[in-house]
Amino acid sequence: MARILVISPSGEVYDHDNVRWYRHADLQSHINHYHNIGDAFVFDSSLKLLNFETLEELPITSVDPAQIDRFNAEFDYVFLRGSNYVHAGMNWSRTAEVLRRLKLPVLAFGIGAQAPVSGKLELSEDSKTVLKLISDSTASVGVRGTYSAEVMNELGIKNARIIGCPTAFRNNRPDLAIRLPALDSVKQVGVTLRREVSKHYAKDIKRYLTFHRDLVKAMADRFEVTLMSQGEVEEKKLALGTPEQKQEGIAALRENGWAMAWYLDEQMEALYHDRMFYSDVVAGYEQLVRKLDLVLGYRLHGNLMALANGTPSIYFTYDSRTVEFAETFQIPSVDVFGDKPFRLEEYWNQALFDRFNAAYARTYGAMSAFLSENKVDHKMVRPAAATAPSAPPAPEPERKVA
Repeated sequence: MARILVISPSGEVYDHDNVRWYRHADLQSHINHYHNIGDAFVFDSSLKLLNFETLEELPITSVDPAQIDRFNAEFDYVFLRGSNYVHAGMNWSRTAEVLRRLKLPVLAFGIGAQAPVSGKLELSEDSKTVLKLISDSTASVGVRGTYSAEVMNELGIKNARIIGCPTAFRNNRPDLAIRLPALDSVKQVGVTLRREVSKHYAKDIKRYLTFHRDLVKAMADRFEVTLMSQGEVEEKKLALGTPEQKQEGIAALRENGWAMAWYLDEQMEALYHDRMFYSDVVAGYEQLVRKLDLVLGYRLHGNLMALANGTPSIYFTYDSRTVEFAETFQIPSVDVFGDKPFRLEEYWNQALFDRFNAAYARTYGAMSAFLSENKVDHKMVRPAAATAPSAPPAPEPERKVA
């Protein structure tokens, strides 16, 4: 089996292919620091698709010739954990220098480009160099969707393959399909939260947060909700902190101008106290989504974790990343900046989820073919459905909201 190096692992590995956040047993060591546990979802999911014997991190902040010589002698390939690397502010540190010395193929495992809110994406020369070095080292570059593939093409990288994200395939189910139960049977609903947002991601912060708040409250009024946070400090404290830290979390939210103006109110405070979930362990999220009847909201990988486990999910899109994921997998989605209210009944439509089921099968096949093309030892199969003509798209409702 393979000996693998990984760039940007995002968590510590235990029991061969399971991931949790660093120093998991010592929550207090990082409770005051933000990290996105969704990145660990991708890392964990990547490992679950690969056959490997040894795993080690490839350092990219320093260049040690002796260490690189050892890597060249002892390892088979490197993979770059899928993430949002292709954007104007990306800092690759000394990656280009390291890759020039490394004689191993570097597998881009579902990387993505982030479009700016306005204007054209401008990349640094260092980013262009790193991406070309990766492209030249392997048969193909794995990207998450059409926009990312177009960015690669504009850079002269012609071997991009659209493979989505490993999180979708973490359970290695080529025949996975979402089947909707009767809506009146839905009781347990998870809402994936992303309260912290940048103007570089969302073009209208007021709209983003008020819509977010109204979604949480509407679901809480109708179902037994779990608020699924992924690493914001205040939410983490409210989920797992001491009584004093819970008070610190609420106090910090009350002092946040955006939160107080557009997000936090009496009902939201109560829900934040009583219904918040966070875990430093990827398996904890998987166990949760398997118990839920529906997951919907703002978190790209939190929603995808639900779909990977057969739980229906609806995306709320607000930037190029979330739109690209919804398009790649044909996931029912709501444009946060649209002009119509969200009504769950309009999305509880099996024809819409059949679009996802067909796209999932095709993309599973594309991911499997991508790994095989790059001579990576993996666990995926090539399903017959992936090569069959896709079904015509089902009609879908207007997806704009107010």
